Amino acid sequence: MKKETTTYRDAGVDIDAGNKAVDLIKKHVKRTWRSEVLGDLGSFGGLFRLPVEQYREPVLVAGTDGVGTKLKIAILMDKHHTIGIDAVAMCVNDILVQGAEPLFFLDYLAVGKLLPEKVAQIVEGVATGCKEAGCALIGGETAEMPGFYTEEEYDIAGFAVGIVDRSQVIDGKTIKPGDKILGIASSGLHSNGYSLVRKVLLEDGQRKLTDYLPELDGTLGEVLLTPTKIYVASVLPLLKSYTIKGLAHITGGGLTENIPRILPEGVNAKLHINTWPVHPIFRLIEKQGPVSLAEMYRTFNMGIGMVLVAPACEEEKVLEELKAKGEKVFVIGEITAGSGMVEYIC
Repeated sequence: MKKETTTYRDAGVDIDAGNKAVDLIKKHVKRTWRSEVLGDLGSFGGLFRLPVEQYREPVLVAGTDGVGTKLKIAILMDKHHTIGIDAVAMCVNDILVQGAEPLFFLDYLAVGKLLPEKVAQIVEGVATGCKEAGCALIGGETAEMPGFYTEEEYDIAGFAVGIVDRSQVIDGKTIKPGDKILGIASSGLHSNGYSLVRKVLLEDGQRKLTDYLPELDGTLGEVLLTPTKIYVASVLPLLKSYTIKGLAHITGGGLTENIPRILPEGVNAKLHINTWPVHPIFRLIEKQGPVSLAEMYRTFNMGIGMVLVAPACEEEKVLEELKAKGEKVFVIGEITAGSGMVEYIC
């Protein structure tokens, strides 16, 4: 008897499911498109016309990132419609700090089993993030990888490309003693430190993601899945009107390691840690660990997702404009003479 032929589907890869997923995500992708997008979804590469006529010396700025182990929370809760926002936020916030306007984004999604409706949920989140950042989702890749991931598992990463005039690149070189440090509030944990979060809050089995915690005013899972805040719409207009000398996206490494990345030689950043409210999730982690305060500030954003450095004479106007855009913003410190470190003052 002749043996039946083996198909790709027998090996766990369903091409038909992949095609269905593409059909489901088309509407989400197209709602992000800007006038510079050329071609259509499904090409081998995404086409984007650079608006070079708006710049004297245009410079492209690119950033790439993933979501990390926050994905474990989404998978455990079987909620996938916001995780794509995180993927976009981690990239566009990074290129924003150099003064760039995000132009377009591409994502890479790897799954153990391709479920079209689940993929559509994830990409819907990516599209939502792109709309919020004002950039176009011009392509991506979905890979079904049975045997590498379990059927429930997946990973998502992406990259963003932005543009800025060379003379307007923000690099922190003009930061000097006397400048003020402003902090824009985060929405919570954003997408960093989740390995420590899971170890401290979930590993012993005493808490469940579905537990309602009064101090968090929500379930633990809901709070942990709060999407990373995207700062483009609030911060980008400031760069045309004020002297923003430095910007820092507070991600892995927290305030302790991200602020020094923008400091020139000869200065420190002095932070007054009681000048902004800290989300209760951070206090819960600190207490439950217990986790030292130094480790908390080195791992998490501690309530500040974006840091701006501006001259003291512009402090009030920058604060007013950010507050008018609905941001919670605080003067959290000042620049002093030093050696490129962050000092914490209680």
